[in-house]
Amino acid sequence: MSDDLDDSAFKALAHRDRRQLMRLISATECSVGELAEHSGLAQPIASQHLKVLRDAQLVAVRVDGNRRLYSVDFERLGAVRGHLDDFWTSKLAALKQTAERLADETEQRHAAG
Repeated sequence: MSDDLDDSAFKALAHRDRRQLMRLISATECSVGELAEHSGLAQPIASQHLKVLRDAQLVAVRVDGNRRLYSVDFERLGAVRGHLDDFWTSKLAALKQTAERLADETEQRHAAG
């Protein structure tokens, strides 16, 4: 894993309700009350989930008067995606090599048999 990407982002995204909150604020910033209303979560629960997302640096907060507006930190989310892309690229390459090796071995057995 890259040095600037720790497990907190993956742990934060592991929870279904947090992913739902991320989807809700991916297009527009929302207050915790709006998020609670749209997600069906109680406001204290939504606040707890937002704290986890903030601590993982996946969510930014902006103060507007007496409201706190939440939005996705797309730079951080992009780092998470980049890590997953790198992971899958290397795993798929390894799978391709294994499949090709097994196909060659099977072909050689059939040719010898």
